[in-house]
Amino acid sequence: MGASPSRELETFPNPKPERGYEICFECGEFTCLCPRTGQPDFADLTITYVPDKLCLELKSLKLYLWSFRDEGAFHEAVVNRILDDLVGACSPRSMTVVGDFFIRGGIHTVVTAGYPGAGAEPPRP
Repeated sequence: MGASPSRELETFPNPKPERGYEICFECGEFTCLCPRTGQPDFADLTITYVPDKLCLELKSLKLYLWSFRDEGAFHEAVVNRILDDLVGACSPRSMTVVGDFFIRGGIHTVVTAGYPGAGAEPPRP
């Protein structure tokens, strides 16, 4: 039985909630589709956060990121959606998502979204 893409994010209790420490995930195989051409866009995603009461579970994160493979999304939209969904799942003290997209049409795009950030609000349910 194989795993399937999923938008469900799982968490587990932070083993040291009294301590401010950083967790960093590097996801070198992120893929989504260009909404204009339908061609695949590839990116290195870096997710860095300081957990509060909950930590993100890795297998569910992998399946969540996998769920974007067949979805059309602009780079800016997908990075911000990932940040919103992850913040909604684990309510961290802070989080940054960086999408470093491979060169396309001669343009290299890097999108960085942070929480909390200037003008940032927590995602609404």
